[in-house]
Amino acid sequence: MSEELERDSARHHEKMAKKKAARDKIMAGKTIERGLLIVHTGKGKGKSTAAFGMIFRHVGHGLKSGVVQFVKGSWGTGERTVLEKFPELVTIKAMGEGFTWETQDRDRDIAHARAGWEEAKRMIADLELSMVLLDELNIVLRYDYLPWEEVKTVLASRPLDKHIVITGRNAKEELIEMADLVTEMEMVKHPFRSGVKAQKGVEF
Repeated sequence: MSEELERDSARHHEKMAKKKAARDKIMAGKTIERGLLIVHTGKGKGKSTAAFGMIFRHVGHGLKSGVVQFVKGSWGTGERTVLEKFPELVTIKAMGEGFTWETQDRDRDIAHARAGWEEAKRMIADLELSMVLLDELNIVLRYDYLPWEEVKTVLASRPLDKHIVITGRNAKEELIEMADLVTEMEMVKHPFRSGVKAQKGVEF
């Protein structure tokens, strides 16, 4: 190795050693472990996909979780097909008949939302479940199918070690304020605008 390469290698080693020391110091101060309220929102693709990724992680660790899909009851999704193979670890309830612009029946949508929320409350209270995914709850709240004050009260009084993940566009500002982790998916480019339909294994 040339002297110049040796100097570059030594500088890199020194730089990374300092970075590791700083990182270790930061991590040493992170000692709190508790349930998180997590929100995935925004116009970009990937909100539910990322949330289901955490459910799959729970399966990988042998942890129990629950899923309520508020508006995708009529859709056959790949995630549901896989997770149904682990009934001892994952409870899935698919509610609703599609997005409200498809059903065009507010009363029926409200009834499905209420049924889904009752399932969600049971899961949130179940101490065996360490994570509950409320898929597309943001849409339900946006259209006022459920009273926000009721939802807020249940979320705020959840068991201390319970993780709750909420997905959907247009998350309420109040929900964003009370959440521990909020990610906004931003759409830069989407094939739908070029005439490409939703495809199996990509969108569902």
